[in-house]
Amino acid sequence: MAHTIAGPRELLRRLRETMAEPLGIQERLDKIVELIADSMRADVCSFYVLRDDGALELFATHGLKREAVHQTSLRLGEGLVGLIASEAMSLNLADAPKHPAFAYRPETGEDPFQSFLGVPVLRAGQTLGVLDVQSVESRLYREDETEALMTTATLLAEMVSTTEFDSLITPGSEIELRRPRSLEASAYTDGIALGKVFVHDPRVVVTNFVAEDVDQEKERLESAIRTMRVTIDDMFNRGDMQARSEHREILESYRMFAHDRGWVRRLREAVGAGLTAEAAVERVQNDTRARMMRQTDPYIRDRLHDLDDLANRLLRVLTGGTKVFGHELPDNAILVARNMGPAELLEYDRRKLRGVVLEEGGMTAHVSIVARSLGLNVCGQVENIAAMCETGDDIILDCQQGIVHLRPSVDVMATYADKVRMSAKRQERFAALRDKPSITRDGVEITLLHNSGLIADLPAIEETGAAGIGLFRTELQFMIASKLPRLAEQVELYSEAMELVNGRPIVFRLLDIGGDKVVPYLRAEAEENPAMGWRSLRLALDRPGLIRTQIRGLLQAANGRDLDILVPMITDATEFREARKVLDVELKRLDNAGFKRPKNLRFGAMIEVPSLLFELDHLLPMTDFVSIGSNDLVQFLTAADRANSRVVRRYDPIAIPRLRAFKHVADAAKRHNVPLTMCGELAGRPIEALALMAIGIDRLSMAASSIGQIKELVLSLDLQAIRGQICAALDEGGDPLIIRDLIYDLADRQHLPL
Repeated sequence: MAHTIAGPRELLRRLRETMAEPLGIQERLDKIVELIADSMRADVCSFYVLRDDGALELFATHGLKREAVHQTSLRLGEGLVGLIASEAMSLNLADAPKHPAFAYRPETGEDPFQSFLGVPVLRAGQTLGVLDVQSVESRLYREDETEALMTTATLLAEMVSTTEFDSLITPGSEIELRRPRSLEASAYTDGIALGKVFVHDPRVVVTNFVAEDVDQEKERLESAIRTMRVTIDDMFNRGDMQARSEHREILESYRMFAHDRGWVRRLREAVGAGLTAEAAVERVQNDTRARMMRQTDPYIRDRLHDLDDLANRLLRVLTGGTKVFGHELPDNAILVARNMGPAELLEYDRRKLRGVVLEEGGMTAHVSIVARSLGLNVCGQVENIAAMCETGDDIILDCQQGIVHLRPSVDVMATYADKVRMSAKRQERFAALRDKPSITRDGVEITLLHNSGLIADLPAIEETGAAGIGLFRTELQFMIASKLPRLAEQVELYSEAMELVNGRPIVFRLLDIGGDKVVPYLRAEAEENPAMGWRSLRLALDRPGLIRTQIRGLLQAANGRDLDILVPMITDATEFREARKVLDVELKRLDNAGFKRPKNLRFGAMIEVPSLLFELDHLLPMTDFVSIGSNDLVQFLTAADRANSRVVRRYDPIAIPRLRAFKHVADAAKRHNVPLTMCGELAGRPIEALALMAIGIDRLSMAASSIGQIKELVLSLDLQAIRGQICAALDEGGDPLIIRDLIYDLADRQHLPL
């Protein structure tokens, strides 16, 4: 018999007709394997699906015994089928029984077959199963036959992902795609959230796999590739990309992939086999991703994100760049993303959000800070979760244990429902402390304040009983607006904020934009290191219209009330003096316009750049108050980018070197009788807060959700007993990491609620 195939296109045409028929899912699978065997002149075609227990179950066959369906299984790595699934690689053999991995299953009746061709069924690089064909005659299958089988596997992968496929799964069992997973995470809050996954910037879902007109699909693919390459090349033509830099080298690597002949050739071959351009990109990327995920070389694994981005970019060109926006969020949504900026988070309807899960992102990354300010539970460093989940999957964020449960079992869901109820009781305990003065057992008063940035956050001050707002991030208003807020809009916002705090102090931090806090209507210049680039006060002084308008808005909004203004990202005392000159000009303008001056006007400096540590005696006499921005100060002291997942957990922020820096500021502030507040993320974490209080910082500003826990700590604390030992440890030096262990030991002695 001449072994000829009707052709990949003809096979796909017949598959398309089969998919359109009103068939049940098992009947459709049976017809598909029969169709493949007939088209490829094979004696057998079988489809195995990977179960959550690591076994590959036979779901459909033509040529083997029908009674073996849903009865026969192979372990992952066992037999030829198990080998293909574990390696995510195709296997083409002329004499299959002689292969060392061959496993004979007498119940299937496969003993007379010699030749074997098997391919993995992949989705987002994840192995879902195996599709194979066998023949009695010994021969190697041709390249076009392999291509046809791989193309069909792409179609089967999407069938497996449908809810209709669930009806074929044996009760009490589950397939790998739906397997419950428990993933380690870095917790950035201490709560628990149950909800449904909503994938941020998800991969483009391909729904049309089979080409109606192959020539037209070829043209679409070539046009999309050209467009994608042009957009990448345009990045190089910008003036800021001309010099040699690490940023440019990364982009050159990205462009290299876009022009890779092997990648493009595989795309063209997939379209030539009868796939749509979108399906071709999906299939080639699935295959590439599966291979790269199994590499041990860290450089190759790092390039996986580049290829994912490239494939998604090409898919968006092909589909017109469609994007899902936040108004489509389900209730109790848990946002899952590789990474995202704070402005992207603010696009979503926060009334429906319960949490955020990031593959990357550190605790002090701005998106994490904004998420916490919205009262969301946040986890980061969850490896590969965006590729593992689908929008609509059940998910639990356990930020107390640092675990993300994806598609949890019913028992796990019930357990966490109980934990949520217990957490609610804990919150009731904290609420009972609301009106109690925040004073330690030995009489030290600790002022507890909120960090905030949105009007929606401010009513929480009534629930927590905080003394005021220690940091109001004014940039969030600018980040969620489609254009630069006008003076009247700023006045309205600041005035409303002052009214909502009902006479309590509120510290307005001037614009801190740049870095990862992108404002869409201000042209951003690409920088090699944006965290240390043109941002915050530097940007404001170079664009004086921004800072003058904002200070003018704050002065008018005060309308005779108290006003506290905080200047961020000061590098030296000269910059603070320049900012104060702007304030003086605007005060004269206020007088001339007939507005009331603030009753009490305080102008403060934020200490977050290490150079200021060496001129505090020059700076502090010019200030009315100061605040430590621990997030940036620790970042710069350790030369560790707080948004870089590889270094964000490398240094303890309260190890001796960092704690000495904080104490240096605290001692200087007392010397000059200048009020000092810690308004970084450290203040809201019990062990870190205890360290800060021990070195003399008695004003702590934190997320509203942390107030109750820290107040409970304060009320249980004998501070002087701890203060002496911590300060002695700082003076003595030694192991820089001993402080955390020492604090735990001292806390245990006092039975403190940590």
